Amino acid sequence: MGRMYGRMGHSFSRLHSSLYKAPSPSPSPSPSYTTQDKKWLPMKARTRLDPDTDSPNKPGHELAQFGAGCFWGVELAFQRLEGVVKTEVGYSQGHAHNPNYNLVCTGTTNHAEVVRVDFDPSVCPYTNLLSLFWSRHDPTSLNRQSDGVGTQYRSGIYYYNEEQARLAQESSDEKQRSFKSKIVTEILPAKRFYRAEEYHQQYLEKGGRAGSKQSAAKGCNDPIRCYG
Repeated sequence: MGRMYGRMGHSFSRLHSSLYKAPSPSPSPSPSYTTQDKKWLPMKARTRLDPDTDSPNKPGHELAQFGAGCFWGVELAFQRLEGVVKTEVGYSQGHAHNPNYNLVCTGTTNHAEVVRVDFDPSVCPYTNLLSLFWSRHDPTSLNRQSDGVGTQYRSGIYYYNEEQARLAQESSDEKQRSFKSKIVTEILPAKRFYRAEEYHQQYLEKGGRAGSKQSAAKGCNDPIRCYG
């Protein structure tokens, strides 16, 4: 409940701030710049749009990034998946260096809340990750999942290689047949990953603020309860 009201509060703050928009200084790049505009950005801003160059823990493993709303519940779902060896939550796809949760919640940095997954493709094919991703949220809802509202809650698949990109696009095309509304999930190269504050990591497994722990055991099918 605390998470819900906290996030709604961020939404109201953004709504209030949208009533007045101060003019941006002309030399500064707009937060709406895309990766195609990267060559026009100052060098410091470019590094924040560089690819994620981190490596998996073991040879033969791969990384994957997904955005599907609040990263707490999404992470727990991936923790339970066979073949997933590590999960981290954080911020990516934005233009600010080393952002924190409060800054991302202002909606001014263009970061998405993401889960980065380290997985063994011999045990867990990338398609298994995609199936779980689609099942965890509404991909037709723009910048909103449940009570979480804002660009940081957008739906996104962020790939590390061309095979992931191909499979992501194919799965999106297939999933679109199940929806009347248009899927708004963005499919983009994985960008620099900024690990979120430690209290966000494995938040629901650790019990959250209420101390009510939820199982991260492989294969667990218990309902995931997302709370603050």
